[in-house]
Amino acid sequence: MTRYRPHPLEDGHPPAWASGWGQDRFGVFVEFALGEVEQRMRWIPPGTFQMGSPESEAGRDDDETLHKVTLTQGFWLADTPCTQALWEGVMGKNPSRFKTPERPVEKVSWEDARRFLAKLGDLVPGLAPRLPTEAEWEYACRAGTATATYLGDLEILGLNDAPVLDDIAWYGGNSGHHGFDLKEAADSSDWPEKQYPHKQAGTRKVKTRKANPWGLYDMLGNVWEWCEDVYGPYDVDVPNDPVRRTEGSNRVFRGGSWVSHARYVRAAYRYRDSPSARWSDLGFRLARGQV
Repeated sequence: MTRYRPHPLEDGHPPAWASGWGQDRFGVFVEFALGEVEQRMRWIPPGTFQMGSPESEAGRDDDETLHKVTLTQGFWLADTPCTQALWEGVMGKNPSRFKTPERPVEKVSWEDARRFLAKLGDLVPGLAPRLPTEAEWEYACRAGTATATYLGDLEILGLNDAPVLDDIAWYGGNSGHHGFDLKEAADSSDWPEKQYPHKQAGTRKVKTRKANPWGLYDMLGNVWEWCEDVYGPYDVDVPNDPVRRTEGSNRVFRGGSWVSHARYVRAAYRYRDSPSARWSDLGFRLARGQV
């Protein structure tokens, strides 16, 4: 994978919509504020990577054809999935099953997410938020790596048991570990082959697992994340900035969730549903910049 260093803060001037900005061990970032809620955005540089998975990857599906993709322009990506605090600040109501401000919003459809982004854009002029494309999402999730996760490949010991996920993802094997902290909880007592025994589970607060090398949290696990694209076979003949908007009805979401089996919690795994679908493990992450 190729990574380029230039970034839009080199001249020392953050964008007009930014309430804060800086640089840390992960790279450069900006923040925007909506009332008391702040959201950090990470700069994702342009580059080339191998999208999909090799045939030898554990848990692989046949729609993960390995092919080279180049993103010709960088973009900003939120360092967490959209939180309930940010959603409520824009929409006024919280549709989530597992309610706390620091958890990811869930039970939002692709159509709901698009409505949220339009309203957020009006409230923060110049932000122009959008959903990431499927290629952008996978490129950002990998963060310069080429394995199933950014900590390495999966060793799947059971349906809900892949030890490499424990440090980076809330998934079916650990999402109820050490007890679940809300009265509203899913009964996980009969989930098979769990990494840890647990009887109740659900989403967890963002930023409670390790970030990837580009400073992005919860790219794997916690909630699935909607992407812009219509689901379909990869068009391997479009190597630059691919985005699929026609020839299908279902929309793509990525990353796995708190209820997912281990094989789904991989950078290359693709899932899809109707753009009106709402589930308690389905949210999104906002992007900003050129498609």
